[in-house]
Amino acid sequence: VALALGWACWKMYSGRPEVDLYRFQSVGVLATALGSNGRPEEALPVLETRLALNRRHWSHDQESILAIQTNLTNCLGFLGRHDEALAIRRQVYTTSVETLGASHRSTICSALNLSVSLANAQLFNDSKSFL
Repeated sequence: VALALGWACWKMYSGRPEVDLYRFQSVGVLATALGSNGRPEEALPVLETRLALNRRHWSHDQESILAIQTNLTNCLGFLGRHDEALAIRRQVYTTSVETLGASHRSTICSALNLSVSLANAQLFNDSKSFL
């Protein structure tokens, strides 16, 4: 049902201009539906499109960009592309510290995500720095 609603939402708003917020949100709904239905290979280009739209039209919304990048890293992880996910997680954490501050909830989540990815990559010394 969620997947059908995701496609319907995207189809309804895809004809609107790129800067239309409903169109932007519909891409997110579709990406979430694809990911939650075990279709990460289809979700990945949708997430990449959402990130590109966000950077192009709402570049000032750094928190949204970081959230999309986090979703992208999760998708890459499901696809077994762990090195790419790890590189983006490092970037997300660094940007989060710089823009939101070290004690912000999103930064703490980014640190946890990065730490887990580092541990999974057996980069234990790097991972320990977050403990």
